Amino acid sequence: MALLDILEFPDPRLRTKAETVEAVDDNLRQIIDDMFETMYDAPGIGLAATQVNVHKRLVVIDVSEDKSEPLVLINPEYEVLDQELESCQEGCLSVPGFYEEVVRPRHIRLKALDRDGKPYELEAEDLLAVCIQHEIDHLNGKLFVDYLSPLKRNRIRKKLEKQHRASA
Repeated sequence: MALLDILEFPDPRLRTKAETVEAVDDNLRQIIDDMFETMYDAPGIGLAATQVNVHKRLVVIDVSEDKSEPLVLINPEYEVLDQELESCQEGCLSVPGFYEEVVRPRHIRLKALDRDGKPYELEAEDLLAVCIQHEIDHLNGKLFVDYLSPLKRNRIRKKLEKQHRASA
């Protein structure tokens, strides 16, 4: 396994729309394993392939405290099951050090393929539902900062650009 580099906002590659996964094979499973290692090391609870510059519809998630509930989402889709919205403080491995309130539906149904290419569905609420929506946004070239006011988004972008210049 290998740690992958996580792209950071405002990197334009984060805006790339991910392509459908056509084949679930050993190469894809290796990417999945590397993504889990990268996510756990970061540490985070979700990672979309787009964030590691792999533009395939692939997400890994584990919202458990002890890293015991890994979820693989290949070609994920979701539907909102009720219109109740929830405000949750979100952070992102691609926007390190920033946490902001984002409002999203709190109850969804996910449809995806697992690491073996088998289809599955699950209902998700609260943190898992937020995480799924956040990661699928990445696959569509959207970041949680897009839900913020332009003023907040620009402030975060400028701070991260300054950090990138200082570390270069």
